[in-house]
Amino acid sequence: MRTLIVHAHPEPRSLNGALKDIAVTTLRDAGHEVQISDLYAMRWKPTVDADDFGETSDRLRVVEDSGHAYDTGTLTADIAAEQEKLLWADTVIFQFPLWWYSMPAILKGWVDRVFTYHFAYGVGEHSDTRYGDRYGEGTLAGKRAMLSVTIGGREPHYTDRGINGPIDDLLFPIQHGIFYYPGMDVLPPFVTYGTDRLSAEDFTDTAKAWEQRLLSIEQTDPIAFRTQNSGDYEMPALRLREGLEPKGRTGFGLHVRA
Repeated sequence: MRTLIVHAHPEPRSLNGALKDIAVTTLRDAGHEVQISDLYAMRWKPTVDADDFGETSDRLRVVEDSGHAYDTGTLTADIAAEQEKLLWADTVIFQFPLWWYSMPAILKGWVDRVFTYHFAYGVGEHSDTRYGDRYGEGTLAGKRAMLSVTIGGREPHYTDRGINGPIDDLLFPIQHGIFYYPGMDVLPPFVTYGTDRLSAEDFTDTAKAWEQRLLSIEQTDPIAFRTQNSGDYEMPALRLREGLEPKGRTGFGLHVRA
């Protein structure tokens, strides 16, 4: 198995840094190949601008210009290198702390710049009966992806009645909208709660659980997100067909098969 770990934390000695190191060691010791994109160490540029795409028209059009640059091989070297890593990998892991209900800005900037038009989206047939190859199809189909997220708050805060909302809902835009959109199968996340109060014993337990998850990636069933072009959605409205909703389920949960 070939794994790309995209790591986003500014402190190498942080819990996130430790979990990233555990992943590298565990996977390599098991005979897997690993590449790491340590975004802070790389001093990754998180903002999209015209310099990313070589020559552009008189007015920057991010979608069209990124697609043209991808098609013509004129993306900047840093973007092209990350796209090559994604194409190389069988599995992609995002390692990051949950900050303000989302990923750190540098990681979102990695997605913004690397997931260009024609690479991660805007592919396939677009018609009244098919709206492109996405949500289960696309250029990254056949690959697996997983989040490893650290959270300062306690686990009950992130449940159906928790004040912060269900963790599955908070992670849905990343898991469904970033990983699944270009076709990757998404594994259940590895979430570490209460990190501000993590004891040495807690860390030992977390490390063991993380090792076990890593060694079972190839046998883990992905989240059963609905594929866009399977017939579950009305075309061209792309609304879930009546009668397919699992009993009692609403919101994001409608897009996961029972």
